[in-house]
Amino acid sequence: MTSAFLSIGFRPFYLGAAGFALMVVPLWIWQFAGIGAPVSGLPPLLWHGHEMVFGFAPAVIVGFLLTAVRNWTGRPTPEGFALAGLFACWLLARAANFLQTGLLPVLLDAAFLLWALTALAGPILRAENRRNDFVIALLAGLAVMSVLHGLAIRGVFAAVSAGQATRLAMDLVLLLMIVIGGRVIPAFSMNAVKGLTARTRPTVEIIAMGSPVVMLFVDLIEPGTGGPWWMLICAGLALVHMVRLAGWQAWKTVRNPLLLALPAAYLWIPVHFLLRAFEPAYALHALTVGAMASLMLAMMTRSALGHTGRALVAGPAEKLIFLAIHLSAASRVFAPMVLPAAYMTWLWLAAGLWMLAFGTFAISYWPLLTQPRLNAG
Repeated sequence: MTSAFLSIGFRPFYLGAAGFALMVVPLWIWQFAGIGAPVSGLPPLLWHGHEMVFGFAPAVIVGFLLTAVRNWTGRPTPEGFALAGLFACWLLARAANFLQTGLLPVLLDAAFLLWALTALAGPILRAENRRNDFVIALLAGLAVMSVLHGLAIRGVFAAVSAGQATRLAMDLVLLLMIVIGGRVIPAFSMNAVKGLTARTRPTVEIIAMGSPVVMLFVDLIEPGTGGPWWMLICAGLALVHMVRLAGWQAWKTVRNPLLLALPAAYLWIPVHFLLRAFEPAYALHALTVGAMASLMLAMMTRSALGHTGRALVAGPAEKLIFLAIHLSAASRVFAPMVLPAAYMTWLWLAAGLWMLAFGTFAISYWPLLTQPRLNAG
């Protein structure tokens, strides 16, 4: 009999990702501040960037997709021993990256993503629902970027720099957020709020979906940016995403924090585009801490509550999680722009708030993720 913890993908991967996020950020900032010795053979920034983009993020993405694809297709995704093996591969990759044992971390990171790709490709392709095929290409792209990043930071292959591989990977994550956000935010809002009618505009949808492709092309060829045309393009894309978000009527969800957390997270996407034009040094963290982490926590809480038979209501823990992660992003992105002299203070504050958000999730959701569904019978 399969244990509750290994019955569906979100359970081990949400809990593992939250615990990892809680651990890896203080390890990095202690190194970055010069307090502690390096925890790996890599410079702190390179190790931190790799583990956030190619360690933490894929865990949440895979946990979400293993659950969502089961719903999208009506077909099984790994559970029991198969799910345990996939989760163990992710854990081994994290340990190997911590220990820096040659090229083993690169191989394990790629193996995890390719294993997840294979597990998801079967039900997606058999369901013959072409709208979800992008998931296969996305995981393949992340696997490639993970290998290129791992080789670049080890000086084995530098045709693509580590920074470039990170940006390209985040462009793929951005595509996932835009697609999934466009599916779930208006749908969840209309289902829960009487009188809310989300509006979509075909032209806006096409440009919004194409915006990560533009960024992928730019980051792939790495041309000089910062000119008036670049600023105009990024500002235009920010405006498109604001129009898209406005069409979802997010203001009508203010009395439902569990709903409001989703458009609030999406708001960081147009902020990211504006910063790419005018303050590029802060754009990446607007995307990672702002959009990605806050949207992940919004989806993690909602899907964990729903799939474990709980009411879709935000309690004190959820409210604290959402507040802490948005304040963390603001401390990481906006505060240094206003008062750069206190940069390290803002960095410590952002790290503390990040730990508060993910620590609260890990503690509060441990019982939900490890025990059977309430109405399991």
